[in-house]
Amino acid sequence: MTSPLKLLWLQASGCGGCTQSLLGDTARQGVLSRLAGGGVEIVSHPALSEASGEEALQQLRDAAEGRLPFDILCVEGAMLRGPNGSGRFHMLSGSGEPMIDWVRRLAQRAQVVVAVGSCTAFGGINASGDNLTEACGLQFDGAEPGGLLGAEYRAAGGLPVINVSGCPIHADWLVDTLMAVAAGALGEADLDELQRPRFYSEQLVHHGCPKNEFYEFKASAQKLSDLGCLMENLGCKGTQAHADCNVRPWHGVGSCIRGGFTCIACTEPGFEDPGHPFMATPKVAGIPTGLPLDMPKAWFVALAALSKSATPKRVRESATRDHPVRLPSGKKRGRQ
Repeated sequence: MTSPLKLLWLQASGCGGCTQSLLGDTARQGVLSRLAGGGVEIVSHPALSEASGEEALQQLRDAAEGRLPFDILCVEGAMLRGPNGSGRFHMLSGSGEPMIDWVRRLAQRAQVVVAVGSCTAFGGINASGDNLTEACGLQFDGAEPGGLLGAEYRAAGGLPVINVSGCPIHADWLVDTLMAVAAGALGEADLDELQRPRFYSEQLVHHGCPKNEFYEFKASAQKLSDLGCLMENLGCKGTQAHADCNVRPWHGVGSCIRGGFTCIACTEPGFEDPGHPFMATPKVAGIPTGLPLDMPKAWFVALAALSKSATPKRVRESATRDHPVRLPSGKKRGRQ
């Protein structure tokens, strides 16, 4: 029987939301049993392991110095390089050393390195505004290759950092990634240009959206409680965001849009600084500036005008209400 891959988890600068989302995995046996069944054993995790304090710190020392073998390094949270590149804005508790130094040392030992969440992948919320903490991702600084480890970094197993982006991640994105790694079924060709696993990044949040009928007829919501499409007025970026959120429901039941909230494209680099309020759609001459991917502006304008002229009354009236005011009518039957 093949030995399970040993996983080491570091908590860098962030809210811990990706761990919380991971624990919401809907598998009946629980996420830890699911990972174990897929050939992954968690050796150290700041929230899930029994070891704490000096014992946990000694595990990290042993791993960094080669005395404790491990295969996968998962890092959750942004890399804080400040002030002035010292990394001392984030010290690993009890160690007297910056977190970024621990990450660099452990990354040289790992067979596979996984960035858990958009903070670790690109910098995320920590990098917003003037980025006074000098936050970055493991191998990207925003959308630019580099980050803490450098664009040329490769783990001992030959792969670059695997970026499981999202704020937070969907539990399945990480679990499926780790299980694919354990099965030897994840190669560099399975990652997109931002090093995200293609199995979820080659879809759009728009796919499977419950508001698609409203989108098709450009029947738009005016406020968050409305049933209509959120793109035209309320900042939704589901047509631009790479993720399968509406195909693979979160925790088995929903998504941001299914909950009535706009998609803020949290899997994308730079989502934290859109240049406008999250729930507002910037426009030029009444046309949204953020158009669906791969659609020329002229096509969008033409199709939008045509769609609005053909909007069924049922769709138009329900778009600005919090409940359907008309139901789809049945087929009218003539006399027999």
